Amino acid sequence: MEKNTIIAVVLSIVVLIGFYFVQGIFFPPQQQAPLEQPVSSAPVQPAAPGDSPAPPPLPSGTPVVGLDPVQDASVAAQQVVVETRLIRVELTNAGGDVVSFKLREHLDGEDYVDMILSTPETRAKAFSIAFGNLYAPPVDTLFFVNRISDYIVEFYQDFSFSGDNTNKFRLTKRYTFSPDEYMFELTVTLDGDYSIPPLNFSGVAYTLCFGPQIGPRFDTLDGRYDYRRYYTYANGKRKEEKIKENAQSIITSRVSWAAIAGKYFTFIAVPDATQYELAFSAKAEPGISAASRFYMTRPALAASKTTDTYRFYMGPKSQGALAAYDTGTNSFNLRDMDLAKAASTSGILSPVEAVLKWFLSLFYKIVPNYGVAIMLLTLLVKALLFPLTKKGSEATLRMQKLSPKIKEIQEKYKDKPQQMNAKMAELYKEEGYNPMSGCFPLLIQFPIFIAMYNLFNNHFDLRGAMFIPGWIPDLSVPESVFSFAPHKLPFLGWSDLRLLPFIYVGSQLLMGKVTQTPDQQGNSQMKMMLYVMPLMFFFILYNVPSGLTVYWIMTNFLSLVQQLAINKYLKKKKAAMGIETAPSQPVIVPPKARRKHK
Repeated sequence: MEKNTIIAVVLSIVVLIGFYFVQGIFFPPQQQAPLEQPVSSAPVQPAAPGDSPAPPPLPSGTPVVGLDPVQDASVAAQQVVVETRLIRVELTNAGGDVVSFKLREHLDGEDYVDMILSTPETRAKAFSIAFGNLYAPPVDTLFFVNRISDYIVEFYQDFSFSGDNTNKFRLTKRYTFSPDEYMFELTVTLDGDYSIPPLNFSGVAYTLCFGPQIGPRFDTLDGRYDYRRYYTYANGKRKEEKIKENAQSIITSRVSWAAIAGKYFTFIAVPDATQYELAFSAKAEPGISAASRFYMTRPALAASKTTDTYRFYMGPKSQGALAAYDTGTNSFNLRDMDLAKAASTSGILSPVEAVLKWFLSLFYKIVPNYGVAIMLLTLLVKALLFPLTKKGSEATLRMQKLSPKIKEIQEKYKDKPQQMNAKMAELYKEEGYNPMSGCFPLLIQFPIFIAMYNLFNNHFDLRGAMFIPGWIPDLSVPESVFSFAPHKLPFLGWSDLRLLPFIYVGSQLLMGKVTQTPDQQGNSQMKMMLYVMPLMFFFILYNVPSGLTVYWIMTNFLSLVQQLAINKYLKKKKAAMGIETAPSQPVIVPPKARRKHK
């Protein structure tokens, strides 16, 4: 666990103890030191490059001499557009690459989300071919185009050695799209027609590259609003590849799939059974502070002809869209692929999060508004945890009854701490009281607290989900009632006035007042907790997704109602137990009394 994550968890525990809810802040995963880049001995330099962007951000090697495209004056630059219900794809015959892959059901500002991120400095091209390893520059010559159908496009071009057109091979790239899926198929065929020996460029045939980055656009990958994570999946297990900034990672073992995942969208490559060498690269590029390239290097051919088949998913990290590749209900007859694991969280709390997500989806089906669904889920969780909260309150009551005896022992043995502890232990044993009994209920609630954070911060369906028109149009981002951008407040960097954080602080102060016990009202530390902590977390929570803030406000409101009911119950029980409602001496209150309102 990272240092920043540990700090967030500690803050959360402090707030729980002090009756206050706190949101943890999650950061990009730990990353390993950069791997050494292997030395390229003989990548291939194709002839007659067109007006393409710069080659991948990795060192160039020595070109293979004498490999030329077969020129044809009839080949002209051409753009090809494929549209389905879900995507709009733009391809170019310069290399037969994809230059745009837009998701028609998801917006990025005023335009669709483009999964191939372009910048003014460079025109992105994805799924390019380089003859050689991952350091070889991509083929960029103009290809012939064969538009087979509305959803199938084929690019082909012949290459020869040393200008000898009788000693040539053909490179063919065929794209097959599905009308109702984000996944598509790419087949790469190398055909020497038995006229040339198997293609072998320093031990490899070619490298297929995706890059430079998946969309949507971002200013920085801060880990809260967006991030990039790299996964491989093999033998039923997902593995996260740790890649440091401006470094790369090479995978030589066979995998079922590999993915580059953002907060809400993902790129997934599904290769065929060939033993490819994979690589992820986080090298920075012009206009992109953090690039995320992916490479698949094919080993040298054993024959003069081969066809390789790849499937690529580029779309939302939605469990529904990804689950289709487990059941076989897809155009490519894929099943048991576990692609949904590219979207799921990992760790011991993932089952809890999955249950919460199921109930959130259920409530959304009942009331098709995710803001209302969040409130209903919060109500359900508070109802289920009410017995634990009540038990913690009863433990506090027992401690108040024992407090005079505890005070007496503390005064009598104040200079003998060991004897004091022994006497306290005897007292607890005689009374049948466990001083930790008030803590256990909150320890059980804390994992649910973290799982709720993960759910509301990462659940894809909250992206673009409206709660209140004109005020909260998207639960996945902070709301705004007034924007003074491009101006920003000094030091804070805020450019929007938000209402939810103020409502949160008001609800927190009101809840603190209700949950204070009489003995705490004169305690200066408790006053600090009551007034200072909510103000501090006002700044921490100011720019969090509005769905999270709605959850905190609803939690405070329910805790307030719940505490009023508990106070009424405790008042009657105090009278039955003979406990003064306003003790003249300060009463030692165990930590659990402050936690009971979670």
